[in-house]
Amino acid sequence: MTRFGPFLLLLGPALAACGSEDQGAPAPIVGPDAMQRLSALVLRSSAALPPDATNRFADDTRAATLGKKFFFDPRFSGPLLDDSNNGESGTVGHQGETGRVSCASCHVPGNGSFVDTRSIRGQLSLASGWTHRRTPALLDLAHTPFLGWDGRRATAFSVVFGVIESPLEFNSSRLFLAQQIALHYRGEYEAVFGPLPALGAYPALVAADAGCSEMPADPVKGRCLKPGSEDDEVNRITVNFGKAIAAYLRLLGCGRSRFDSWMQGDAQALTPQEQTGAALFVGKGKCVSCHTGPYLTDNKFYNVGTPGGVALFTGVDTSNDRGAIVGLGEIAQDAFGPAGPYSDGDDGRLAALPADLTVLEGAFRTPGLRCIDNRPSFMHNAEFRSLTDVIDLFNEGGGQRGYVGVPQIEPLGLSSEERAALQAFLLSLQGPGPSAELRAAPSLP
Repeated sequence: MTRFGPFLLLLGPALAACGSEDQGAPAPIVGPDAMQRLSALVLRSSAALPPDATNRFADDTRAATLGKKFFFDPRFSGPLLDDSNNGESGTVGHQGETGRVSCASCHVPGNGSFVDTRSIRGQLSLASGWTHRRTPALLDLAHTPFLGWDGRRATAFSVVFGVIESPLEFNSSRLFLAQQIALHYRGEYEAVFGPLPALGAYPALVAADAGCSEMPADPVKGRCLKPGSEDDEVNRITVNFGKAIAAYLRLLGCGRSRFDSWMQGDAQALTPQEQTGAALFVGKGKCVSCHTGPYLTDNKFYNVGTPGGVALFTGVDTSNDRGAIVGLGEIAQDAFGPAGPYSDGDDGRLAALPADLTVLEGAFRTPGLRCIDNRPSFMHNAEFRSLTDVIDLFNEGGGQRGYVGVPQIEPLGLSSEERAALQAFLLSLQGPGPSAELRAAPSLP
């Protein structure tokens, strides 16, 4: 089937009528130019994961099995600090309790996209405290060179450092994590990574002393570092913890959708409204300017004028977040980046960064759009709870308040019918998601 397969199938009735008296067959909804642009978005059934030069364990099945256990294990976390943790639905326990937060607490496996559908309103996440950005989906992460909404991590394995030490997330420390691995996972760790470094020179930490005892004045940047945070043996264990989790996360994908089937010949896979939305996506809607390729993201950073304000129930002010100008600015000094001593190889990804980061004031990473129907909220700050609101934002050329920098989008002039068609197309990108085996909680040692 050629790349114009669906287009030709749509033309089928008209072609069959040629030479007959009936010349009234309807014109195809999506023209050949749009079909050509849409062909770049198709996810092939044979699509392979790209290599991760920074992590030699990326495709090690033993590392992925261990990483899945790490992902689900809450015993690496310290005390809950925010009094919003009152034991009610949507919380992870009671203030002061320890061992209540795992990666799976906010990246909920059961919803298929590993996003937060647990916390109140499904917007910002409540772990040890309220995070200040929405928990991103983890599907197709293997295709993302810069991680986090602001791109502050250029290696998948290094993401865990911020999570572990943040008083808003795990509220823990590298040393406590290393000691927990030695206590619960020594055999499994050493089977993959070799002998654990000796930790006898460090004080034994209990969970209550793993991180901060009270919320820092600046909860986003504040840290309560413990001994060993600058030592190679502790950092090496934490890095391998991250490499194991990254090996597991590489296996999580949305998978092929009805759109892909339609593009490869199934003329009935999309409704007429969805086909209209597809044409708008690569045409008048201008979505494909950023949401391109099989995973519908260029992995770049843009200011789209996302409104901000104080999020309900949280007291968190999400306005005036500077985004990538800060996050990407930290990469060059990151010891856990692709060129650092803990990386297993440098694939040159940092060369893709713009020389002038000032253009990224208030900019955030373009999210992929596959399996978007699983997400309870949208944008980096969870400002919107429906795709309708997101499409309206882009149609209006950005918001009017709560952001820094200059929006890089312009009004689209889409009618209400066109906006509805565009939304219908976005929902057609839903795939099966990760297998039940990958989502199921493992038995922990």
